[in-house]
Amino acid sequence: MARPEQVLLLEPQQELKFRGPFSDVVTTNLKLSNPTDRNVCFKVKTTAPRRYCVRPNSGIINAGTSINVSVMLQPFDYDPNEKSKHKFMVQSMLAPPDMTDMEGVWKEAKPEELMDSKLRCVFEMPVENEKTHDMESNKMSSSLLKSESSLPPKSSSSNLDDGEVKKIMEECKRLQMEAQRLREENKQIREDDGLRMRKSNMMSSHAPVGMKKEEGLSARSMALIVIFFVVGVVVGKLVL
Repeated sequence: MARPEQVLLLEPQQELKFRGPFSDVVTTNLKLSNPTDRNVCFKVKTTAPRRYCVRPNSGIINAGTSINVSVMLQPFDYDPNEKSKHKFMVQSMLAPPDMTDMEGVWKEAKPEELMDSKLRCVFEMPVENEKTHDMESNKMSSSLLKSESSLPPKSSSSNLDDGEVKKIMEECKRLQMEAQRLREENKQIREDDGLRMRKSNMMSSHAPVGMKKEEGLSARSMALIVIFFVVGVVVGKLVL
């Protein structure tokens, strides 16, 4: 058996339009009018209940009156290439004269007593907002390019060429060899001094020689310190 024709008058009749931007809640109104001489029960249902908040989503419309239903679309990322497949259905039935429990009436209603109307959802993005969005995107891109171009160029003085690095490495190697030679000489002088101390019976005859060796030790020690200092400076420049 076919369902009876909808007695409620819907405004709009076929489409619920939601106008962006959709970064915040977007609300559209659905007006339900009851032109009959009887009270009418109604329910508003949707295929995407998590995306919409409907207030009120059910109730009774008295005879000859109307009610406004607020349909609130929750924020989401709008894609102009994606078509909305969301739909709403307004279901209604004539309220019994002695109705006390509306939920019970819905549960006991027969299919031939139910009337329904369907509406589809349409998303609209204002042209100005689309242009603004494109302008903001272009501004962000240009600002990124400017920030990259404004970065100071890397200092060429901090990058040594291969020839300079090779010279510094050779100089460092030469200084290390010189330091090694002075260490060996210093070690030999210390061994000679120990031998001189053991030969106490020859101290008087070798006293002038010992003084000369102590002077040589002091001079070589100073030279060794200077060479280590130079090596440290050269290596430091190479690392920096």
